[in-house]
Amino acid sequence: MQKRPLILVTNDDGITAPGVRTLISVMNEIGDVIVIAPDSPQSGMGHAITLDSTIYCDAVTIDEGPQLEYRCSGTPADCVKMAISEILNKKPDLCVSGVNHGSNSSINVIYSGTMSAAVEAGIEGIPAIGFSLLDYSWNAHFDHLKADIKKIALNVLDHGLPDGVVLNVNFPKVESKKFKGIKICRQARANWVEEFDKRVNPQGKEYYWLTGKFVNLDPGEDTDVWSLENGYIAIVPVGFDMTAHHFLPALNQWKLS
Repeated sequence: MQKRPLILVTNDDGITAPGVRTLISVMNEIGDVIVIAPDSPQSGMGHAITLDSTIYCDAVTIDEGPQLEYRCSGTPADCVKMAISEILNKKPDLCVSGVNHGSNSSINVIYSGTMSAAVEAGIEGIPAIGFSLLDYSWNAHFDHLKADIKKIALNVLDHGLPDGVVLNVNFPKVESKKFKGIKICRQARANWVEEFDKRVNPQGKEYYWLTGKFVNLDPGEDTDVWSLENGYIAIVPVGFDMTAHHFLPALNQWKLS
Protein backbone atom coordinates (compact mmCIF):
# COMPACT_ATOMS: atom_id res chain seq x y z
CA MET A 1 0.00 0.00 0.00
CA GLN A 2 1.35 3.43 -0.97
CA LYS A 3 2.24 5.63 1.99
CA ARG A 4 -0.07 8.56 2.54
CA PRO A 5 1.55 11.96 1.92
CA LEU A 6 2.21 14.34 4.80
CA ILE A 7 0.28 17.57 4.22
CA LEU A 8 0.80 20.89 6.03
CA VAL A 9 -2.28 23.12 6.20
CA THR A 10 -2.22 26.80 7.14
CA ASN A 11 -4.02 30.06 6.35
CA ASP A 12 -4.22 33.74 7.24
CA ASP A 13 -7.84 34.05 8.42
CA GLY A 14 -7.16 32.12 11.62
CA ILE A 15 -7.41 28.48 12.61
CA THR A 16 -11.18 28.59 13.22
CA ALA A 17 -12.08 30.16 9.84
CA PRO A 18 -14.58 28.13 7.78
CA GLY A 19 -12.25 28.23 4.77
CA VAL A 20 -9.40 26.41 6.48
CA ARG A 21 -11.79 23.94 8.12
CA THR A 22 -12.99 23.03 4.61
CA LEU A 23 -9.41 22.68 3.38
CA ILE A 24 -8.55 20.39 6.30
CA SER A 25 -11.50 18.11 5.53
CA VAL A 26 -10.39 17.73 1.90
CA MET A 27 -6.74 17.09 2.80
CA ASN A 28 -7.82 14.40 5.28
CA GLU A 29 -9.09 12.44 2.28
CA ILE A 30 -5.65 12.60 0.67
CA GLY A 31 -3.02 12.28 3.38
CA ASP A 32 -1.89 12.74 6.97
CA VAL A 33 -2.63 16.32 7.96
CA ILE A 34 -0.79 18.69 10.27
CA VAL A 35 -2.37 22.12 10.80
CA ILE A 36 -0.31 25.08 12.03
CA ALA A 37 -2.38 28.24 11.61
CA PRO A 38 -2.65 31.68 13.20
CA ASP A 39 -4.66 32.05 16.39
CA SER A 40 -6.33 35.18 14.99
CA PRO A 41 -6.91 36.78 11.57
CA GLN A 42 -3.71 37.86 9.79
CA SER A 43 -5.09 39.12 6.46
CA GLY A 44 -2.89 41.53 4.54
CA MET A 45 0.23 40.59 6.48
CA GLY A 46 2.11 39.66 3.33
CA HIS A 47 5.38 37.89 4.11
CA ALA A 48 5.82 39.49 7.52
CA ILE A 49 7.70 37.48 10.15
CA THR A 50 7.90 38.04 13.89
CA LEU A 51 11.25 39.41 15.05
CA ASP A 52 10.61 41.59 18.09
CA SER A 53 8.15 39.60 20.18
CA THR A 54 7.55 36.06 21.39
CA ILE A 55 5.72 33.38 19.43
CA TYR A 56 3.46 30.80 21.05
CA CYS A 57 2.42 27.55 19.38
CA ASP A 58 0.00 25.28 21.23
CA ALA A 59 -1.68 22.01 20.34
CA VAL A 60 -5.45 22.40 20.08
CA THR A 61 -8.56 20.48 19.07
CA ILE A 62 -10.96 22.57 17.00
CA ASP A 63 -13.23 19.85 15.64
CA GLU A 64 -13.34 16.10 15.09
CA GLY A 65 -10.90 14.54 12.66
CA PRO A 66 -7.60 12.69 12.38
CA GLN A 67 -5.56 15.87 11.86
CA LEU A 68 -3.10 17.23 14.41
CA GLU A 69 -3.54 20.96 15.00
CA TYR A 70 -1.47 23.79 16.44
CA ARG A 71 -2.55 27.36 17.09
CA CYS A 72 0.27 29.85 16.49
CA SER A 73 0.47 33.47 17.66
CA GLY A 74 2.63 34.44 14.67
CA THR A 75 2.04 35.38 11.05
CA PRO A 76 1.23 32.91 8.26
CA ALA A 77 4.91 32.82 7.26
CA ASP A 78 5.80 32.22 10.91
CA CYS A 79 3.41 29.26 10.95
CA VAL A 80 5.25 27.56 8.09
CA LYS A 81 8.65 28.28 9.63
CA MET A 82 7.43 26.90 12.95
CA ALA A 83 6.07 23.77 11.26
CA ILE A 84 9.34 23.01 9.51
CA SER A 85 11.69 23.93 12.35
CA GLU A 86 9.82 22.76 15.44
CA ILE A 87 6.70 20.68 14.84
CA LEU A 88 7.47 18.29 11.98
CA ASN A 89 10.27 15.75 11.94
CA LYS A 90 10.42 15.83 8.15
CA LYS A 91 9.39 18.14 5.34
CA PRO A 92 5.79 17.72 4.26
CA ASP A 93 5.01 16.43 0.78
CA LEU A 94 2.60 19.31 0.22
CA CYS A 95 1.65 22.62 1.85
CA VAL A 96 -1.79 24.10 1.24
CA SER A 97 -2.86 27.52 2.45
CA GLY A 98 -6.41 28.87 2.65
CA VAL A 99 -9.12 28.68 1.70
CA ASN A 100 -8.91 32.46 1.95
CA HIS A 101 -12.08 34.47 2.48
CA GLY A 102 -11.55 36.85 -0.45
CA SER A 103 -9.68 37.03 -3.74
CA ASN A 104 -5.91 36.86 -4.02
CA SER A 105 -5.80 37.46 -7.76
CA SER A 106 -3.53 39.92 -9.53
CA ILE A 107 -1.54 42.34 -7.33
CA ASN A 108 -3.27 40.99 -4.22
CA VAL A 109 -0.71 38.17 -4.22
CA ILE A 110 1.83 40.70 -2.91
CA TYR A 111 -0.21 41.58 0.17
CA SER A 112 -1.68 38.15 0.86
CA GLY A 113 -0.81 36.24 4.01
CA THR A 114 -2.39 33.17 2.40
CA MET A 115 0.00 33.26 -0.53
CA SER A 116 2.98 34.26 1.58
CA ALA A 117 2.55 31.09 3.60
CA ALA A 118 2.58 29.10 0.36
CA VAL A 119 5.63 31.01 -0.86
CA GLU A 120 7.45 30.35 2.44
CA ALA A 121 6.85 26.64 1.90
CA GLY A 122 8.07 26.96 -1.68
CA ILE A 123 11.28 28.62 -0.47
CA GLU A 124 11.86 25.50 1.63
CA GLY A 125 11.42 23.28 -1.44
CA ILE A 126 7.92 22.11 -0.52
CA PRO A 127 5.27 21.98 -3.29
CA ALA A 128 2.68 24.54 -2.23
CA ILE A 129 -0.72 25.89 -3.21
CA GLY A 130 -2.66 28.91 -2.03
CA PHE A 131 -6.46 28.64 -2.35
CA SER A 132 -8.83 31.64 -2.25
CA LEU A 133 -12.54 32.25 -2.82
CA LEU A 134 -13.83 35.57 -4.11
CA ASP A 135 -16.20 35.93 -1.18
CA TYR A 136 -15.10 37.99 1.83
CA SER A 137 -17.94 36.87 4.09
CA TRP A 138 -17.02 34.86 7.18
CA ASN A 139 -20.10 32.77 6.40
CA ALA A 140 -19.07 32.08 2.80
CA HIS A 141 -19.94 28.62 1.46
CA PHE A 142 -16.99 26.38 0.58
CA ASP A 143 -18.42 22.89 0.07
CA HIS A 144 -18.73 23.32 -3.70
CA LEU A 145 -14.94 23.92 -3.91
CA LYS A 146 -13.98 20.55 -2.47
CA ALA A 147 -13.84 18.46 -5.65
CA ASP A 148 -11.62 20.95 -7.47
CA ILE A 149 -9.38 21.52 -4.44
CA LYS A 150 -8.82 17.77 -4.24
CA LYS A 151 -8.19 17.49 -7.98
CA ILE A 152 -5.59 20.28 -7.97
CA ALA A 153 -3.84 18.99 -4.85
CA LEU A 154 -3.61 15.46 -6.25
CA ASN A 155 -2.14 16.78 -9.49
CA VAL A 156 0.55 18.66 -7.57
CA LEU A 157 1.36 15.52 -5.57
CA ASP A 158 1.52 13.49 -8.81
CA HIS A 159 3.50 15.94 -10.94
CA GLY A 160 5.33 18.12 -8.45
CA LEU A 161 6.20 21.75 -9.08
CA PRO A 162 9.40 23.32 -10.43
CA ASP A 163 11.81 24.87 -7.96
CA GLY A 164 10.78 28.43 -7.20
CA VAL A 165 7.14 27.99 -8.26
CA VAL A 166 3.94 27.76 -6.19
CA LEU A 167 0.34 27.82 -7.39
CA ASN A 168 -2.13 30.63 -6.75
CA VAL A 169 -5.65 29.22 -7.13
CA ASN A 170 -8.66 31.55 -7.01
CA PHE A 171 -12.31 30.49 -7.15
CA PRO A 172 -14.99 32.87 -8.43
CA LYS A 173 -18.13 33.53 -6.45
CA VAL A 174 -20.82 31.90 -8.58
CA GLU A 175 -24.49 31.78 -7.75
CA SER A 176 -25.06 28.38 -9.31
CA LYS A 177 -22.13 26.87 -7.36
CA LYS A 178 -20.96 25.47 -10.71
CA PHE A 179 -17.76 26.66 -12.34
CA LYS A 180 -17.29 26.87 -16.09
CA GLY A 181 -13.92 25.15 -15.77
CA ILE A 182 -10.31 25.79 -14.86
CA LYS A 183 -8.10 28.34 -16.63
CA ILE A 184 -4.32 28.42 -16.44
CA CYS A 185 -3.65 32.16 -16.37
CA ARG A 186 -1.17 34.93 -15.94
CA GLN A 187 -1.49 37.52 -13.21
CA ALA A 188 -3.53 40.51 -14.38
CA ARG A 189 -1.93 43.95 -14.36
CA ALA A 190 -4.00 45.79 -11.79
CA ASN A 191 -3.61 47.84 -8.65
CA TRP A 192 -5.45 49.42 -5.75
CA VAL A 193 -6.30 53.11 -5.88
CA GLU A 194 -6.13 53.85 -2.18
CA GLU A 195 -7.62 56.53 -0.01
CA PHE A 196 -7.35 57.22 3.70
CA ASP A 197 -10.60 58.01 5.46
CA LYS A 198 -9.54 60.68 7.97
CA ARG A 199 -11.48 60.77 11.24
CA VAL A 200 -11.23 62.26 14.72
CA ASN A 201 -11.59 60.21 17.91
CA PRO A 202 -13.53 61.42 20.98
CA GLN A 203 -10.31 62.85 22.43
CA GLY A 204 -9.79 64.98 19.33
CA LYS A 205 -6.90 62.95 17.89
CA GLU A 206 -6.89 62.32 14.15
CA TYR A 207 -6.78 58.75 12.84
CA TYR A 208 -7.19 57.01 9.47
CA TRP A 209 -8.94 54.02 7.92
CA LEU A 210 -7.42 52.67 4.70
CA THR A 211 -9.98 52.35 1.92
CA GLY A 212 -9.61 51.88 -1.80
CA LYS A 213 -10.85 50.53 -5.10
CA PHE A 214 -9.38 47.66 -7.11
CA VAL A 215 -8.69 48.77 -10.69
CA ASN A 216 -8.02 46.24 -13.44
CA LEU A 217 -5.73 47.81 -16.05
CA ASP A 218 -5.43 44.65 -18.13
CA PRO A 219 -7.79 43.96 -21.07
CA GLY A 220 -6.36 40.48 -21.67
CA GLU A 221 -8.60 37.42 -21.62
CA ASP A 222 -5.78 35.20 -20.38
CA THR A 223 -5.61 36.70 -16.88
CA ASP A 224 -6.80 35.58 -13.46
CA VAL A 225 -9.13 38.57 -13.12
CA TRP A 226 -10.83 37.85 -16.47
CA SER A 227 -11.24 34.19 -15.53
CA LEU A 228 -12.84 35.00 -12.19
CA GLU A 229 -15.16 37.58 -13.74
CA ASN A 230 -16.30 34.96 -16.25
CA GLY A 231 -16.94 32.09 -13.87
CA TYR A 232 -13.68 30.13 -14.20
CA ILE A 233 -11.29 28.89 -11.55
CA ALA A 234 -7.98 30.70 -12.10
CA ILE A 235 -4.60 29.02 -11.56
CA VAL A 236 -1.49 31.18 -11.78
CA PRO A 237 2.00 29.72 -11.32
CA VAL A 238 3.79 32.20 -9.06
CA GLY A 239 7.54 32.64 -8.83
CA PHE A 240 9.34 34.25 -5.91
CA ASP A 241 12.58 35.15 -7.71
CA MET A 242 11.79 38.86 -8.00
CA THR A 243 14.67 39.63 -10.36
CA ALA A 244 13.51 41.57 -13.46
CA HIS A 245 15.48 39.32 -15.79
CA HIS A 246 14.31 41.13 -18.92
CA PHE A 247 15.98 44.33 -17.67
CA LEU A 248 19.39 42.82 -16.90
CA PRO A 249 20.87 43.38 -20.42
CA ALA A 250 19.84 47.06 -20.45
CA LEU A 251 21.06 47.60 -16.88
CA ASN A 252 24.42 46.14 -17.81
CA GLN A 253 24.80 48.93 -20.38
CA TRP A 254 24.70 51.65 -17.73
CA LYS A 255 27.97 53.41 -16.95
CA LEU A 256 28.30 52.37 -13.34
CA SER A 257 32.05 51.80 -13.08
